[in-house]
Amino acid sequence: MSRTTAHPAKTQNATKRTTEKATRKTKKNTRKNKKQNTKDTKDTKKTTGTATSSTGKATFRHSLRAEWIKIRTMRSTLFVVLGTLVFCAGLAALNGSSAGADYALMSPSDQAAFDPLATSLRGYLLAQIALGLLGGLVITSEYGARTIVPTLTSVPHRVRVLASKAVVLVGVALPVGVLVSLVGFLIGQASLSGAGAPHLALSDGMALRGILGGGVYLALAGLFGLALGTMMRSTTATVTTLFGVMLIVQAFAPALPGGAGDWVSKYWPPIAGGRIITAVQDPALLSPGAGLGVMAGCVVVLMAGAFVVFHKRDA
Repeated sequence: MSRTTAHPAKTQNATKRTTEKATRKTKKNTRKNKKQNTKDTKDTKKTTGTATSSTGKATFRHSLRAEWIKIRTMRSTLFVVLGTLVFCAGLAALNGSSAGADYALMSPSDQAAFDPLATSLRGYLLAQIALGLLGGLVITSEYGARTIVPTLTSVPHRVRVLASKAVVLVGVALPVGVLVSLVGFLIGQASLSGAGAPHLALSDGMALRGILGGGVYLALAGLFGLALGTMMRSTTATVTTLFGVMLIVQAFAPALPGGAGDWVSKYWPPIAGGRIITAVQDPALLSPGAGLGVMAGCVVVLMAGAFVVFHKRDA
């Protein structure tokens, strides 16, 4: 009786072939993994290089576009614009009707000093607060939501960031200010005309100066708020300061003792700038152009300080 027995040499050869096959498979997988890792490394470098290149090539135009998207999509922008327009239109109608009814009862001296332009544009007092608040929100909203960090990461040039915010803000505030002044003028003069009081036509030189100058003044008020917001970083502090500087000081200026009241009434920037909407010149106060120049100079100084603070202070 015989039994088949595997030859030792054949077994050794089979084992060798299996080992060589496994070795070839291992080498093949190693080469494949190495090739894939090399490709991944190249892709990573390419992506990183693109991101760095994009960041490095962020221009002023790109920054302007980003700031325009921010202010356009900010809900408070629409509320401020519509609220200011409606309020100033209503106030112009009330002032025109009231002043028109009282004109016949005024003394001759008061009738000579009656200013139909200022009567219809008196709504600028609160419009300046609204647009100043909008200017402040352009920067304080980013500090509040901490989006200022990715903003400065995308555009490391801080001067460029703040300059873009200022340009976009003026691009919004100036036409809104002109529109608010125009609507207030038309409604106010119509109310004065209906009451039989002196009134102006849109073709009058003083009317155009008041409307356009009022728009410029409100744009300056927006920059005033932007400067305050940049230095204070707080919406509450910005609004409080705006009320104090633009309304409270103006209300209490006549009550200040001695020459202090006269000086504040003449040279305090918001009061002086407000002269641009007047048609009757008060010899004790600045002319409309000079008053607007004082306001513009104040805004330039504040914006310069805001640029310095924004450039040096951490986000």
